[in-house]
Amino acid sequence: MQLSAAYTVMLLASLLCAALRGEAAALSAAALEGAGTGVTLSLSLAGTLCLWSGVAKVWEQCGVSRRLSALLRPLLKKLFPDAMRDERAAGSICSNLAANLLGLGNAATPLGVAAVCRMRELSGKDRATDEMCRFIVLNTASIQLIPATVAALRAQAGAASPFDILPAVWITSLGAAAVGLSAAALFANYGR
Repeated sequence: MQLSAAYTVMLLASLLCAALRGEAAALSAAALEGAGTGVTLSLSLAGTLCLWSGVAKVWEQCGVSRRLSALLRPLLKKLFPDAMRDERAAGSICSNLAANLLGLGNAATPLGVAAVCRMRELSGKDRATDEMCRFIVLNTASIQLIPATVAALRAQAGAASPFDILPAVWITSLGAAAVGLSAAALFANYGR
């Protein structure tokens, strides 16, 4: 509700400023151009999301998620000991992390939602557990080896070398994950 009010205020302020400066035509042209760009971007990202969501379903049915889960299990068992005991939760967690590693944040979202829903079922609680918080932090930090979505957006915007951001992405995503997991551990102990 508050976000709608904020957008309404910004829209009205833009209209008022454009009217006072006599640039209503320029505002209209910019609004139409922005709307068109937004639709194009949404459709291109929706295509990526559908593709990788489908790939995730195929992985699950072919057993790739189970094998990936077995490969990542030693590391993830330390972070998510309860969830990793359940095959569905472990598969969703591993698939989510794999999608994030490939920079497919849009495809990782439904997998992350499925993982948290399963973790909630397993916990039997109506509040977030420490494991859920750690998972959400790790998902949000999105450690990326190959930032495919960002590179695609950069290429679409005309970047000559869309992958030249790799070192910055690696450093920031690892740093964000480390700080986020540390904060989650600190607040989990603080709350008790």
